[in-house]
Amino acid sequence: MHVIDDTSLWSTAAVWMLLAALGAFVGIRLKIAAALVEIVIGVIAGNFLGLHANAWIDFLAGFGSILLTFLAGAEIDPRALRAQLLPATVLGAISFGLPFVAAGLFAFYVAHWSLEAAKIAGVAMSTTSVAVVYAVMIESGLAARPLGQLIFAVCFFTGLGTVVALSVLFASANLWLAALVAAIAISTLLVPKLLPAILERTGRYVSEPGLRLLFALIFVLSALAAYAKSESVLPAYFLGLACANAMIAQPNVKRQLQTITMTLLTPFYFIKVGSYVSLRDAWAGIGLIGLFFCVKIAAKVLGVLPAARFFRYSLRDAGYLTLLMATGLTFGSIASLYGYTHHDVNRAQYTVLVTVVILTAVIPTLVAQALFRPAQEPEEMESEVP
Repeated sequence: MHVIDDTSLWSTAAVWMLLAALGAFVGIRLKIAAALVEIVIGVIAGNFLGLHANAWIDFLAGFGSILLTFLAGAEIDPRALRAQLLPATVLGAISFGLPFVAAGLFAFYVAHWSLEAAKIAGVAMSTTSVAVVYAVMIESGLAARPLGQLIFAVCFFTGLGTVVALSVLFASANLWLAALVAAIAISTLLVPKLLPAILERTGRYVSEPGLRLLFALIFVLSALAAYAKSESVLPAYFLGLACANAMIAQPNVKRQLQTITMTLLTPFYFIKVGSYVSLRDAWAGIGLIGLFFCVKIAAKVLGVLPAARFFRYSLRDAGYLTLLMATGLTFGSIASLYGYTHHDVNRAQYTVLVTVVILTAVIPTLVAQALFRPAQEPEEMESEVP
């Protein structure tokens, strides 16, 4: 019996937002990412309270994942990216490629999943959590240091490989896909030139015409991605990277986007992700969950750690970078949810993947902070924590 009445719009909204507020308070209290708490709350509410999504929650959750991906792209400083291009590209390619292949082969040959399910498993296990990495970098004061900028850059290329793989593997080669590629190219060229002037001229208005125009463009690109049978986070990621300088020049606008996204939209997404997890299936698949976790961590360590040492980073810094690249949350849950909603994985397989994603958001981060935190901390820590 469901405790939520789908005919009552406002009571449903109240329940979801109260759960989101609870997640924020618990996250602050435990000093962990609110997104992780929201997924856990979704698991509990979905299994014991009968929580389930509806059409408008699906929209808010989808828009939240798109804006979160846009902001992830906008966090990359283009100057730092160019300065760290070679090591970031190599480390990012390894960070994505080796876990993708290892997890995909494991799912197909050992777990005996279908080819489509194995592809989803490979994509979900290849990810690095932008949200976790961003929070750790800010809280530890490493964001402005060379190591922190390298970690951001490697995280970008890992995430880029994830969203491109998700789109390429499951997109249909048609005219809509060509239109999507053209629209991404045109928007990434024109928007960085036009958006700063629009934001500068209209920023004093409460209605924020510049942000409305940006949202409209994101909707257009997302619609093209839907017609192309691709994933809407792909154009958002490229557009975010293209708008990085504009966001740096307009910190108030960036803060508004963060507030809208993290306060109103992403809680619906992460709670929805957790609500699809079946505790019964998780218990039944606990052995598979442990094996997938080991496969991902082993692939990240065996690939990223030697490569980081090759670029002459100390063992401590290389270990710290490797463990942060092993985290998973946002893109891993996006890939898993994509597979579930498109019937490429069943609920039991989805539960296995999301449970592993949650574990990788916590365990590698705790180990990195406890054992591999860089020895020389900056004198002044960042005061603002996302």
